[in-house]
Amino acid sequence: MSKVKKTTEKFWEHKTLAQMNPQEWEALCDGCGKCCLHKVIDDETEELYYTEVGCKLLDCRNGNCSNYPQRFEFVPDCTKITLDNIDSLTWLPKSCAYVRINEGRGLASWHPLIAGDKRKMHKKHISVQDKAIDERQAGELQDHIVMWPLLDR
Repeated sequence: MSKVKKTTEKFWEHKTLAQMNPQEWEALCDGCGKCCLHKVIDDETEELYYTEVGCKLLDCRNGNCSNYPQRFEFVPDCTKITLDNIDSLTWLPKSCAYVRINEGRGLASWHPLIAGDKRKMHKKHISVQDKAIDERQAGELQDHIVMWPLLDR
């Protein structure tokens, strides 16, 4: 279980995303893994759908990236969430900490910065832990469309 330093300095309450330093920005990520799930776009309606299929670096059992520091070397189209692109990443779930802060909603009570670790997030079924499947075993993405990543708890 990865421990997160529970902090009394709630930087997210008095800083905007633009004011955060790189360490604060990284700490904001709850590590849910939803952004690591493949999405499908309907050719006719252009509607976006989440799948339960994780990228090849997603550890589906734990819900973590297995090589976060070098993810762009192994998955060149991995998306890095930045201040410049946060507004255009409309596929991010409403539960995403970056989305929540950007919308002025603050962090959820299950967020590791508040709860102290990821157990509460996993218990509330926010993360992909034990719900995602490996892309190398999935087959056709359209056969794996799910709604649970969009739930905002």
